Amino acid sequence: MEVQERLQDVVSRVQAAEKSAGRAKGAVTLVAVSKTFDADAIRPVIAAGQRVFGENRVQEAQGKWPELKAETSGLELHLIGPLQSNKAAEAVALFDVIETVDREKIARALAAEMQRQGRALRLYVQVNTGLEPQKAGIAPEETVAFVDLCRNELGLSIEGLMCIPPVEENPGPHFALLAKLAAACKLEKLSMGMSGDFETAVQFGATGVRVGSAIFGAR
Repeated sequence: MEVQERLQDVVSRVQAAEKSAGRAKGAVTLVAVSKTFDADAIRPVIAAGQRVFGENRVQEAQGKWPELKAETSGLELHLIGPLQSNKAAEAVALFDVIETVDREKIARALAAEMQRQGRALRLYVQVNTGLEPQKAGIAPEETVAFVDLCRNELGLSIEGLMCIPPVEENPGPHFALLAKLAAACKLEKLSMGMSGDFETAVQFGATGVRVGSAIFGAR
């Protein structure tokens, strides 16, 4: 299939999952993950109507998204990979949403940069639901306190929570845990689900799914 056909297939599957879960059409935002793909590979997806994209690395995104954003208005760019504090200024300048706030140092750096640049990004806290030592994210039991710190001490507007379940485990319990934590934090947004499990994520209440290879093909 061409990339536009793959995009439409994913959109149709998201809509079918919404209907199956008894949710409203359009309740779930599709984030097309364009990491490792260049601007020429992304343009057909934009031309097909997709407006929300995700990138893993600040430096890689800087090489293509300023040009793409200049060409097409209304694009929304999410950072879905780990953020280093020395990249906070560049991230705040380029991205619209950062889904990977996972420690106090990053939260403080983002608060300072958003104030300095006069930009108000939408933010998600990443939760390491599987407590995997190699993976970014705050521990589940620390999530409520961390969200409170971000809100009350740093003045950050946290929109939701994000997770990446362990690849070898059933994602359902991880999605259920994230939904439970979001409710405890009084957050309505849940970024969860990727190419292999986004339909399951919709069943568990995802408001955003991050899909890359099912749209762009194998990396």
